[in-house]
Amino acid sequence: MATVAQLLASGADLPGDSARRDSEILLGHCLARPRSWLYAWPEEEVADEHEASFFALLELRRAGRPVAYLTGQREFWSLRLAVTSATLIPRPETETLVAWALQLSLPAAADAVDLGTGSGAIALALASERPQWRITGVDSSEDALQVARCNARDNGLQAVDFRRSDWFAALDDDRFDLVVSNPPYIDGDDPHLQRGDLRFEPRDALVAGRGGMADLAVIIARASAHLRPGGWLLTEHGFEQAAAVRELYEQAGFSAVATRSDLAGQERVTGGRLC
Repeated sequence: MATVAQLLASGADLPGDSARRDSEILLGHCLARPRSWLYAWPEEEVADEHEASFFALLELRRAGRPVAYLTGQREFWSLRLAVTSATLIPRPETETLVAWALQLSLPAAADAVDLGTGSGAIALALASERPQWRITGVDSSEDALQVARCNARDNGLQAVDFRRSDWFAALDDDRFDLVVSNPPYIDGDDPHLQRGDLRFEPRDALVAGRGGMADLAVIIARASAHLRPGGWLLTEHGFEQAAAVRELYEQAGFSAVATRSDLAGQERVTGGRLC
């Protein structure tokens, strides 16, 4: 039988710049052990059935399949979230949006909505930090909503209300203190869609018309009808779209329009306040 250290070394050729980390996550998944256990027990022998499962996952990873889809989960804002091919994989840059939302001066029992909630990552992160808020998550995909509801249950955050809606369409005259969204913002001709994890993620959650700006334009234009006076809109976008997004905010009558950068220094989230 191979040891933990030997198996981890066999994943050195995995694609991307995090081969070792990916190997650790996949082996930990097969053994139902945290990565810290792998560090503590490198000479532990691994049962044949677990070794076979690990090698099968390595082959799928070498073919480009995302680690999160192989394990069925991803950590986001200290939450462990289930992910499937019906949802985007939550990414660290989206935590920039969550952090900003938590810094806003909002009512103690604020009403917030997450448009295009997917796995529920943003809505559940906010709920974990602000249990007194009334939070709604909407998505046009029923498959994605099923994943979000499971994540709410598994993280003890069942108070979040998940509904099926194409952006604001099913929200009627509901008004909110905060609207947040990580909508599709990639141009359909962007070559990155043919690389890495993006090849396996749901295209309709990634791609938007008008050079990636179509859904952002709809959300920004319609948000004022669903925000209370003084309410905020925060949207994630591509790092090259910041100036165009700020212009849309200003055209829609928002004040205090600003953009924040993610940890990589890329302009990633724009926000504004309804006068």
